[in-house]
Amino acid sequence: MALPHQHNPVLVLLCTVLVLFTVRCAADELELVYQWTQLRWNFHLPTGPVPLAKMNLESLHTEPFNEYGNLPMGVSHHKGRLFVTVPRRRPGIPATLAVIDAHLTDSVDNPALLGYPNYEVNSLHPDFEADPERIVSVYRTKVDVCDRLWFVDTGYLEYPTNPRQVQRPSVWVIDLNTDSVIRRFEIPEEMVEFGYGIPSIAVDVEPGQCEDAYAYIPDYQWRNLYVYGFAQNRMWRFSHNYLSFEPRFGHFNVAGLKFVWNDGVFSVTVGKKDAVSGDRPVYLHALASVSEIVVPNSVLKDETLARSGKDYNGLFRHLGPRGPNTQSSGHAFDEHTGVLFYAETNRNAVGCWNSATDFHPENQGIVHLDNEGMIYPADLTIDNDGTIWVISNRLPIWIYSKLDVDEYNYRIWRQTSAKAINGTICM
Repeated sequence: MALPHQHNPVLVLLCTVLVLFTVRCAADELELVYQWTQLRWNFHLPTGPVPLAKMNLESLHTEPFNEYGNLPMGVSHHKGRLFVTVPRRRPGIPATLAVIDAHLTDSVDNPALLGYPNYEVNSLHPDFEADPERIVSVYRTKVDVCDRLWFVDTGYLEYPTNPRQVQRPSVWVIDLNTDSVIRRFEIPEEMVEFGYGIPSIAVDVEPGQCEDAYAYIPDYQWRNLYVYGFAQNRMWRFSHNYLSFEPRFGHFNVAGLKFVWNDGVFSVTVGKKDAVSGDRPVYLHALASVSEIVVPNSVLKDETLARSGKDYNGLFRHLGPRGPNTQSSGHAFDEHTGVLFYAETNRNAVGCWNSATDFHPENQGIVHLDNEGMIYPADLTIDNDGTIWVISNRLPIWIYSKLDVDEYNYRIWRQTSAKAINGTICM
């Protein structure tokens, strides 16, 4: 699928001039990759180490398929495969973790999903029995530089009439070269009692040092930040006031629907290494907030400090506000451009900030805005080649109103980071 053509150079020049007057104009907006009216599933192709031909599908699907309840939430990309999550917020979901192989998918419209690494791993027992070899519910994933897929299984069914913690929340790591599980770490009860407040995960690892990896896991419900050390196979927790929401910015207005959320720390991403200290800044924010917080990764890696119970001596720092209506779900840092990109839920947009500039509202740009097609960007990731991937899902309409199933409701977008910032203040 070809990327969009470059815009006219005159337009780019005009956009640059307009930026000086804080008028938003982007030269290379995001390209639509896939779109769905409702999600479709493929139950016929083999996927993962267990071919579907050898499975009794009737025994795997313990609940009747509920098409409307299948709402996609997260997206990440690795070598032509897109990993899409469908958290179990309603019964009738065949797989909470799915894959689309772009090499086998020609149509932009309604491509079929496959359970990943297979349907069996994604299936529930009829009696909702706990099973460490199965995945209950996943919100978002992250691919690292070591070709591994990371995610948190919340272990929690968010069924409105019968919510339940099926099993302990756990961190999973899958080798994408073999599609095999290489690590499942069960989050201790001393960290968190329930897993439903864990929306995402960030991975901090240097190329060639794959064993020395750390995962940063926000919890918007309890306003904690959990750190998992891969080599140590241990987890520790940071609690801080900056991990909470901002009451003034809990008001949302999406697609004409007004509502109030109080979600705390929601998204974490790792910035560029400092040439002197060797530290990387870790950027984080709450969903109900317009502020960005930063903390050195050396602080988060310090289990002793985390368990000290101190206020960490101001090591968590308020970087600054992004500006009005800039509440964000996911965000990601691009190593190639030094730009931080935001999925802005209140503005149906993707925003940006160049980390070489001061963090002020006047230095925040918009690379894409679409009040029809990008209603509620739910996740934003950047792959190892510097391409941005965004999924939008009209979540507030799904929760508070009703989706028109004859319209396209779910979309996946992409653009290279370098092209996305053309003509913006983030160049």
